[in-house]
Amino acid sequence: MNHLFIVALRAGIVAAIVIGLFGQIVVVPTTAADEVDRFPPYAPFAAPYVTVAIIGIACVQVALVAVWMLLAMVRRDAIFTPRAFRWVDVIIGSSALATLLAIGVAGHLALADVPSPNGNMGAISALAAAITGVGVGASFAMLVVIMRGLLRKATDLQTEIAEVI
Repeated sequence: MNHLFIVALRAGIVAAIVIGLFGQIVVVPTTAADEVDRFPPYAPFAAPYVTVAIIGIACVQVALVAVWMLLAMVRRDAIFTPRAFRWVDVIIGSSALATLLAIGVAGHLALADVPSPNGNMGAISALAAAITGVGVGASFAMLVVIMRGLLRKATDLQTEIAEVI
């Protein structure tokens, strides 16, 4: 694999993790506090939603670290080894957890009476975003499961060819 691509991907991963940390530490809590100041009935929902958002971002960061490790394996030409499956499983697990969080948020928004300063439109928009998150998360997790199966077949074929040679 082209060394330049791996370096570019690693730079993107570092940037995404740093931006995620900034979001977890500054953006999410500050935005929640501003929304509570602007509309005090949000106060009981701020801490749980901030927690879910921070954990959701952490899920993405964990998946990015796993991709980093897979890139290291590609660089060493060791991607078709059993160790690769561990990192692919980390990606699947983190995307499944993020999807479960989105399901929880969607369920809460659908069933709870969350006040909204602009009527029902805010709640409907948040519910639509949560449902979209569920769909994207589930689709991504299924895609990675399929890719894991392809990695398994390629690893088996490489092992078989190595035995023949």
